[in-house]
Amino acid sequence: MIRSRYFIIQCCISIVLVFGACQNKSDQSAVLQTSNDRARSPFFIKMGKVDNAYIKEKHEIANAFFIKNWIKNNVSGGFLVAKNGEIIYENYQGDANIENKSKITATTPIHIASVSKVLTASVILRLIDSGQLQLNQNINTILSPFPYPNITIQTLLNHRSGLPNYAYFCDDRKVWNHSKLLSNQDVLDLLNLHKFPLQCGSDKRFAYCNTNYVLLAIIIEKVTKMNYRDAMQKLLFEPLKMDHTFVLDCEKDKNKVSQSYKGNKMRLAFDHLDGTYGDKNIYSTPRDLLKFDKATYAPAFLSVKLVESVYKGYSYEHKGTRNYGLGIRMYEWESGQKMFYHNGWWHGNTASYIKLKQDTVAIFALSNKYTKQTFQSWKLAPDFGDYPFKLDNEEGEQ
Repeated sequence: MIRSRYFIIQCCISIVLVFGACQNKSDQSAVLQTSNDRARSPFFIKMGKVDNAYIKEKHEIANAFFIKNWIKNNVSGGFLVAKNGEIIYENYQGDANIENKSKITATTPIHIASVSKVLTASVILRLIDSGQLQLNQNINTILSPFPYPNITIQTLLNHRSGLPNYAYFCDDRKVWNHSKLLSNQDVLDLLNLHKFPLQCGSDKRFAYCNTNYVLLAIIIEKVTKMNYRDAMQKLLFEPLKMDHTFVLDCEKDKNKVSQSYKGNKMRLAFDHLDGTYGDKNIYSTPRDLLKFDKATYAPAFLSVKLVESVYKGYSYEHKGTRNYGLGIRMYEWESGQKMFYHNGWWHGNTASYIKLKQDTVAIFALSNKYTKQTFQSWKLAPDFGDYPFKLDNEEGEQ
């Protein structure tokens, strides 16, 4: 009887999440968290079995790509290709820490840089789905004081807020003492204190800006009443069994994590900007990111309406194939094909997440020794579906 009641309760929670029908904010932990018995999570779905002939063919293609781009360039990191959540190819090489000679393996977390934005956006979107936030909600109704009246959750997610980049205004030592670690709250306080001018009017054009996701992390904290690290752990990493994924606590753990290096293996130091999160500072593995990617296909992860909002472009000021959705970049062609992705670069860490949604294929490339080879992963897309790329020297953006 107890087990039956427990199962019924979990099913009800899943239904509430799908339709975004939560009205009681005091129930947020029950709505957003999945069962402690993670095997019953509504985010674990069965996808079609991948044909052995397909696996063999694509494995050979991915291996040739890895040899050409990773082995020949001595890339340090992890690379994984999957179809329907099933790993077709993966490989790891290099050092997590050159000084102590610890090797990178399938379970070694690496800084995923701006790919962190995809995960931050997902938690925000799930809070919207549960009724605790609204996509068009003004930020000044959540963060008060806040000196910019027309900025919304949506314009933070799609980089149309016009806000200045905190990394740039904090470059001025009169604005921030570089001997001190900058926090997310410090960024908000500086915006309120200095009222820096916007790059452009809100929702006037696309302007990629890390400040947007620093503020989204604060909003997660305000709504969940948890710090960002705990909120991401409880609302995303634990339910999806992302057991090797976490948000860095720079003051406590910077010497315990995989380090980052220049291409010549010179170790890069942490600096005053390593305390902020939401825009970066998540460490993960290709296998954990695959668990996330697979979960995004589950009906309970986001409602159909919100999924449609995520995977569409918002910036058409200039004609071209590149655009940005809600926490995800995209290529979109006049013929209707779309390819979704997000890249990242922080210190010596580079990362790429390629989501071939129409083909349920995912490609992950993470490196802790600076290289642009991670950004070449998109070149595999035409081998897995109909993506009309011109294979030139494009490297993608963060």
